[in-house]
Amino acid sequence: MEMTVTKEMSIGQVLNMHRGTARIFMEFGMHCLGCPHAVSESIADACAVHGANADELVHQLNEFLATAQ
Repeated sequence: MEMTVTKEMSIGQVLNMHRGTARIFMEFGMHCLGCPHAVSESIADACAVHGANADELVHQLNEFLATAQ
């Protein structure tokens, strides 16, 4: 099964796909991976709050998942 991350997904959904993605989120300044927002807001919204580039984050997450499978 191919796993593809989109900006509409929540951080929690991506962490459930593979826990190794936590490192990438943290590199983008998202350190509260267990907070309630991690399961309720989209990656796009989280990036807006943290001043991060959502497209680059999604790109790096998908690259990681492509090699982690």
